[in-house]
Amino acid sequence: MTAGAAAALPERLFSGTVAAPESGSRLDVWLNGRLPDLSRTRIKALVESGQVLIDGRRVKVAHRVRTGERVDARVPPPPAEELPAEAIPLQIVFEDDDVLVVDKPAGMVTHPGAGRSTGTLAAAALAHAPEIAGVGGPRRPGIVHRLDKGTSGLIVLAKTRQAYEALTAQLARRNVTRRYLCLVHGEVKPGSGVIDKPIARDERSRVRMAVARAGKGKRAVTRFRVVERLPGVTVVECRLETGRTHQIRVHLASLGHPLLGDETYGGRRRERGEPALAALVDRLGGVALHAAGLEFTHPVTGKPLQFSSPVPYRIESLVSHLRSAPR
Repeated sequence: MTAGAAAALPERLFSGTVAAPESGSRLDVWLNGRLPDLSRTRIKALVESGQVLIDGRRVKVAHRVRTGERVDARVPPPPAEELPAEAIPLQIVFEDDDVLVVDKPAGMVTHPGAGRSTGTLAAAALAHAPEIAGVGGPRRPGIVHRLDKGTSGLIVLAKTRQAYEALTAQLARRNVTRRYLCLVHGEVKPGSGVIDKPIARDERSRVRMAVARAGKGKRAVTRFRVVERLPGVTVVECRLETGRTHQIRVHLASLGHPLLGDETYGGRRRERGEPALAALVDRLGGVALHAAGLEFTHPVTGKPLQFSSPVPYRIESLVSHLRSAPR
C-alpha cells in the first residue's frame, strides 16, 4: 500500500446505539470498543472537533453514554502512511473472500509498533491479500485482534470493510471465543475458576500492564481450568471474555503463577533459580502461551466457524520433558 493509496481512502461513517450493559461508559471508551483500530487519542480529537455526535449534539469526551443514545461518528481518512508488503510465508488455516485465519508463529509481531516495523503479520498478510489495504488502520490492515509477539496460534483477519466491522462488533459483544493453552509456574489451585480483575498500564513501566485498583483500568475477565499438573509447572487452559493487552499473562501472574518464558511478568525471574528448567525454557522462542482455539460467526454468511491449532512442538517438547521428570 502506497502513501498515495492511503490518502485516497474514503472517510468512514459510523452509527451505533448504546445497549443497556454499556450504559455509564465513557464515550471514548465506548467508541474504542466499536472502532478498535482508532487510538483513544484520535477518538478524543474526533470528539473535540465535532466529528462525534450524541443524538445529534456535540458532547465532551468524558460524556457517559446512556442506554438508547445514538452515537454518530465521522472518521476522516487517516494520514498517509506506508506499510510495505512483505512476502513472508503464512500458515493459513482458512481463507475465503471475507476472512483469513492464520496460525501465527511465536516471535512474529502482529502489526508494526514501537521498536518493530518489519517482519509483521500485517505486512505478510498484505503481500498475500493486497485487497486488505485500507481495511482497518493503515498500519494494521485487516487486523481485528492481536497476539503478543511471543504468543503462537490462531488469529483472524478481515479482508473487507464489511467483514472488519462485523468481526469487531462480535468482539465488542464478546461473541468471539478464544481459547489458550499455557504453562505456568507452581501448582494452580483450585482446578478451575474466573479471574475478574481490571487491567491498566503499569504506572512504573511503559511496557507492562498491571492489575488496577478498584475503579481504575478496564474490566478484564479470564476463565481458566487446570489441564495437567507437572513437577513445578501447571498446564492451564484459559478462555477470554475480554481482550485486554497481556490479559492472561497479567491475570495469572497476579495469582503468583507467571507464564514460563515471560520476562515481563516474572516467569524468567523464577526460572533463573531453576537452571535445568531455564535451559528448557530457553528453547521456547517466546512465552509458553498458545492460541489453540478460535470460534466466531462468519461476518457475511452467518455460519458458525470453529478452528483449532495443535500445541506447537516448542511447548509440547517442554511438556514431554516435564512429564518424564521425577516428581
